[in-house]
Formats: sequence, structure tokens, C-alpha cells
Amino acid sequence: MSTTAKVTARERIDALLDDNSFVEIGGLVKARSTDFNIQAKDTPSDGVITGYGVINGKLVYVYSQDSSVLGGSVGEMHARKIANLYDMAMKMGAPVIGLIDSTGLRLQESVDGLNAFGQIYMKQSFASGVIPQISAIFGNCGGGLSVVAGLSDFTFMESEKAQLFVNSPNAIEGNRKEVCDSSSAQFQSAAAGNVDFVGTEQEIIEGVREIISIIPSNNEDEAADFECDDDLNRAAAGIENCNEDTVLALENISDGGFIVEVKKNFAPEMVTAFIKLNGATVGAVANR
Repeated sequence: MSTTAKVTARERIDALLDDNSFVEIGGLVKARSTDFNIQAKDTPSDGVITGYGVINGKLVYVYSQDSSVLGGSVGEMHARKIANLYDMAMKMGAPVIGLIDSTGLRLQESVDGLNAFGQIYMKQSFASGVIPQISAIFGNCGGGLSVVAGLSDFTFMESEKAQLFVNSPNAIEGNRKEVCDSSSAQFQSAAAGNVDFVGTEQEIIEGVREIISIIPSNNEDEAADFECDDDLNRAAAGIENCNEDTVLALENISDGGFIVEVKKNFAPEMVTAFIKLNGATVGAVANR
């Protein structure tokens, strides 16, 4: 089961997508390797559920790792399913969302497992700047899998039990997890700046849906304009009192006070955010 509140991989997909919109791809795929007696273990979907659906009417492709199957580890067929998903997303010009909960590389598959990671990295590199890539970390995201999160455009992380690391905090000389947990959401968001959004599992799901709703689906698309009943020419009353915190100023000028701050915990002297002006999504950068 999942390392966070025993939520299954399929339940996460159901919570993320619009009701009854998910179409699974590769549901009958299982591990191909026979080394180390893997064939004696049941590997449904080879530890990752892949498919497509819609979020507020927008097409998205999603994969969700199942930690109840060999710890959600990444093997040959696991990675092929994700790589295939990227091919379809690139063809359709739609975002890819990864729901991560995995022990990392499947050591039993040796070089096939290493090649599997390379296939995912290659697809992510080809997709960079073409379609949005979002990673949401709910459990372990360690070793080579941390690169997958690093290559994403936006990274979400569950605040209590999720872990993001290349090496364990205990592998650092003179450090212990109890002293400085460099794999925690707090460290990765505030000190390292590798994570854009931190929250509970439900907040992460809501945050991913919100981001998908306000950004374009691909590099040739435009973000959807929302109906706006906030007068674009209204006076921003009290904006002169916002000079100490520009987040307040951005809320003041944005439609209905809408604002999504990115990397909120990292380098708080600089604000980076999305706001809405007359229904259109606008990026904002401001000194605090």
C-alpha cells in the first residue's frame, strides 16, 4: 500500500481527474524479467497505472505508481508504460502528470532497470518546453527517480511522509536524519528549492488541478481565458499599503484576488506567482 495514509494508486487518479473520465492504458502489462524469481510474484500493471482523462475538461495523461507492487519500483515494463504515455501526450499536445510513490530502481532487473530510467529521462527531455510536466510526490522518490521530479516543470510534495533524495540523509558524513532530514518536504522546498508546492495529499490534488486549469496544454496553445466579472479598469484601493509585501499588491490587482505562488517557501524575498487579469493567466515576479 501507499506510504501515505494507505491511499491506492488508482484512488489518487480518481481524485485527480474529473469523474468517470479515466481511460487506462496497459492495464494487463506485467514484469517481463524472470531473474531472482520475480515471476513467482504477482506484478499487476508492473507497479504503475497509466492512462488519460480530463481535468476541468482539459485532456491530461497521468501515471500513478503503485507501492503495493514490488514497492512501486521502476523496471523495464514499468518504464515502457511511462515512455509510451509520453509519446501519446506529445502527439496530442497534452500535459503529463506523475503521481510518485516508489522505492526507485528495481535492482532485480539490473541493466534493464537502468535502461528503463534512461528511457524516461529521454522522453522527459524531448517533452521539455513542449508540454507541461508535473510530478506529485506522495511517498518515496529516491535515487534515479529524483531526477524525474527534477526534470518536471512543477513539483508537488506531501508535507509529512513524502521523501525526495538522491542519497539518504544518513549517507552524508556527520549527518543523521534526526538532525537534518534533507529528504523532507520542508528541506526540499525551503532550503534546496527543488519543490514548488507543499501540502497535504488533498491539497496537492487540488493544486495540480488548479495548475492544469491555468496553464496552456502545450507550447503552441494558449491558456484558457476564464469568464471575468472583475472590472479590469477598477481602482486598486489600498495598494499603496502593500509595499512591504508584494503578494498583497498582486492579490489586489488580480481578478477576484486570485494568486498561485510558486516556490513560496524558497527565497521569500522574491515572489513568483500566477495571477489573473481580465480572465487571462499572467506570470508575476516581484521583490518583497
